[in-house]
Amino acid sequence: MISAQAWADARLLWDYHFMHHAPRPCSVAVGLGSHDLGVADVTAELYHQGMAPVIVFTGATSPTTRARMPRGEAVHYRERALELGVPESAVLLEPRATNTGENIEFTKAVLAEAGVKVSSVLLVSKPYEERRSYGMMRKLWPEVEVVCASTPMNLEDYADSIGDARMVIDMIVGALQRVLIFPRLGLAIDQDVPDTVVAAFERLCVEGFTSRLMPAGVAPRPGT
Repeated sequence: MISAQAWADARLLWDYHFMHHAPRPCSVAVGLGSHDLGVADVTAELYHQGMAPVIVFTGATSPTTRARMPRGEAVHYRERALELGVPESAVLLEPRATNTGENIEFTKAVLAEAGVKVSSVLLVSKPYEERRSYGMMRKLWPEVEVVCASTPMNLEDYADSIGDARMVIDMIVGALQRVLIFPRLGLAIDQDVPDTVVAAFERLCVEGFTSRLMPAGVAPRPGT
């Protein structure tokens, strides 16, 4: 059972992770690979709204996605986008990245090889990864403007859509830890984290929502 306090704390973190950017036209839309096909759905919708002329889907597989997406996250995202009416010519694939740092670096290379000039990126992620992904983009690709987007859902509806509320809260907690520590590791810019959010994070850790935390003293792979 997940306590009422844990749900309240998770909602506080969930709301903090949103950047609350208004979508606007950008040079490219980048869909960050994950277990959540909703990222592909949002990216396709934004393409149909004219928010980007080209899409890059980026991602290989992870322990979370290996069974769900055996052909790779980017490949499954592309297949979903084509089902939703995005033309094949508008989609580029980056199928090798295994963490967010690689997502960014490898996507830059794919776009350069395709001759796509980039001044702004519409960055599409899971809802609770908006802020961490934004912080990493501003550090690792500082010359472009970044507009974040994700599925517009509340926490409870999102957890229901994934089918595993505890995993979702674990991931929300892990994402917040990375927002806190990645700047001092040189992987992201500093972002203000309110004391109320830090306190909620600490309570959730005490409650045992820790499976996605990086162990203390262990340096992550770049962009994990």
